[in-house]
Amino acid sequence: MMCGGVTTYAPLKRNGCGPGKRVGIIGIGGLGHFGLLWAKALKADKVIAISRTAAKKADALKLGADEYIATEEEGWDSKNAGSLDLIVSTVSSPKMPMASYLNLLGVGGKFIQVGAPEDPIPAFPAFALLIKRISLSGSAIGSPAEIKEMLELAASQNVKPWIEERPMAEVNQALVDFEDGKPRYRYVLKN
Repeated sequence: MMCGGVTTYAPLKRNGCGPGKRVGIIGIGGLGHFGLLWAKALKADKVIAISRTAAKKADALKLGADEYIATEEEGWDSKNAGSLDLIVSTVSSPKMPMASYLNLLGVGGKFIQVGAPEDPIPAFPAFALLIKRISLSGSAIGSPAEIKEMLELAASQNVKPWIEERPMAEVNQALVDFEDGKPRYRYVLKN
């Protein structure tokens, strides 16, 4: 929680996640699974998991998502246009369909990038921001006060990350498995 947890908690909290908000989490992995847990614990009206394929749908629903969007499905963006107030993107791919993601936001919506791709974020038309007054920002980690608040919420709402424990002796294989996208959803190395 001290890294991936607060990386997703802080932007949700800073941007008003809670009752009355419809929240989307892009990327259901080490960061994204935390985003779903926090959005639900903060009592957002609706929590939507967004991923390329439907492969993680069952997990996302167990993590607290109310709905799931698979971006490989035809018409996903037009079907869900304007349905969200806040999106936290945990993905780190230069192939993100940015214009389509921004289309999911309603008037005054906020898009916060927490995934850190090495390549530039894909281009999108300026009107994607202008027409609906969408804000685009980024966030990394959180303050000591936010960490304390996050841990208190975790204790009061029984929020627990999904981890897989691996022996320290398997660190090399754990790194290979991590690169292959196998963790569900964080590896913890035990000595």
